[in-house]
Amino acid sequence: MNATVLLDPIRLDRPDTDIREQPFPFMIAHGQLPDEARGDLERDFPKYASAGFFPYDPVDCGPSVNALVNQMTTPQFASAIGRHLGIENLGQYPTLVTLCRALNKRHGTIHTDSRSKVATALLYLNTQWPDTSDGCLRFLNRIDNIDDMAAPELKPLYGEFAVFKRCDNSFHGHLPYEGERRVIQVAWLTSEEEKLRKTKRGKFSRAFKKIFGVLDRKLGADRDRSASHKTRDA
Repeated sequence: MNATVLLDPIRLDRPDTDIREQPFPFMIAHGQLPDEARGDLERDFPKYASAGFFPYDPVDCGPSVNALVNQMTTPQFASAIGRHLGIENLGQYPTLVTLCRALNKRHGTIHTDSRSKVATALLYLNTQWPDTSDGCLRFLNRIDNIDDMAAPELKPLYGEFAVFKRCDNSFHGHLPYEGERRVIQVAWLTSEEEKLRKTKRGKFSRAFKKIFGVLDRKLGADRDRSASHKTRDA
C-alpha cells in the first residue's frame, strides 16, 4: 500500500461532508481512507490490553498506522482542517496523538475537552459496527442531554472522520458501549508543556490499567446515558 495516498486533505471536500458553525464549529467527513488499506491498518493497529485512549508510541504500531499518524499530524492536514473550522494557522500548534482499541461503559460521558486543546480530530477504523447507537459519536447542543444532537450521530466505522474546535460549549459524547472501538485521535494543543503533561498522565493511566484492569472496567459501568463531567484543564 502506497503510504502517500492513505490520507488526502482533498477528500475533506467531498459533497457529503457536513460542516457546521453552530452550536460550535465542527466537521463530519465520510470516506476518508482508501478501501485497499483496510487490511493493513487492521493488522497494524496496536493491541492494547486495556480499554481507553493511550499516548501514541510508534513501537506499538505497524507501518501503515505509523504512516497514517504521520499524515494526520502534518501542517498541511492541519491547515485543511483549520480552513473548515475557522482556525488560522492550526499547524503551528503541537499535536498530541492518542489511540484507542476498546472502551468500557464508563467512557463517552458528555464533555467539552480541556481548555489546553485548540481542536480535536477523530479518525475511526472499525471494519464493522453493530446495529446500535451505543458508542456512536454525538455532537450535542447541551451538556445534560445525550439525545439533543447538533447533527446525526456518527458510527465509528472505517474512514469516518470528525473534527471540532474546542469551545466552552463543544459538547460531545456517546452512549455507553463496551467492546472494540478503534480510533486515532489528534489534538492540537496550546503549548509543548501541555503536551508533555498530558503524555505523562496518559502513560501513567496505561500502567495503572494494566494492573487494575478489572477495577477500571467496573467503575462507572452503570452510568446514566446522559452522564457528563465538567471539563478540567487536564
